[in-house]
Amino acid sequence: MSWIEALVLGIIQGLTEFLPVSSSGHLEIAKALFGDNSVPAESMLMTVVLHGATALSTIVVFRKDIMEIFKGLFQFKWNDEMKFSLKIIISMVPAAIIGVLFNDELEAFFGGKVMFVGFMLLITGVLLFFADKAKSTGINVGFGHSLLIGISQMIAILPGISRSGATISTAVLLGIDKERAARFSFLMVVPLILAKVAKDILSGEISSDSSQLIPLSIGFVAAFITGLAACTWMIKIVKNSKLSYFAIYCLIVGTIAILATI
Repeated sequence: MSWIEALVLGIIQGLTEFLPVSSSGHLEIAKALFGDNSVPAESMLMTVVLHGATALSTIVVFRKDIMEIFKGLFQFKWNDEMKFSLKIIISMVPAAIIGVLFNDELEAFFGGKVMFVGFMLLITGVLLFFADKAKSTGINVGFGHSLLIGISQMIAILPGISRSGATISTAVLLGIDKERAARFSFLMVVPLILAKVAKDILSGEISSDSSQLIPLSIGFVAAFITGLAACTWMIKIVKNSKLSYFAIYCLIVGTIAILATI
């Protein structure tokens, strides 16, 4: 993989991990456009590096919130911090179960299936339109909400279904305050990303060719910097009810992806 391809993939990952347009779907489309010929081990390494970068950008933006989560877990008191920590854990369960039990089946949806990505982007677009029109009741995330949002995150494992779009839309449609919905959406994915990165590293299937050090570094930095900007920007977008713009974008890109593969 060249450094230019790594730069583009890093920017795509950094932006689309937080913007509701599906990072996995865009990476699949980008790899198809590049004619990705890298061996699976090298491709996996780049994926791990890019996801690690966006996880780090999330940690930086929400460092105070993450400290509250750890504080809640280790205080052993039934207070707001403990409740929020348990809600994050509950939201992780559906995706974690599916990821562990059906990892091989899920991987079959990746690897150049551009038409499938296109249809999933159409679904994302429709979901964002509904969420943009939803009325917020100003309520906070409850334990039942956490499970439902977690189920939407589980479905968003499919390439083309935006994780942030699905989880934020689900929360907003449940009547949760939009800013709280965005905050919860970004925090709930950090443990899953870190766990997936650790799992891939420990699997022994990742190539560590030193010749890829420069592209990997460029991809990491690009994903981290763009991730910082996109994460901060997305919170303002959700708060100001501008998800319809991304709905239109997903519908356009999804349609193009489908037509291009017919």
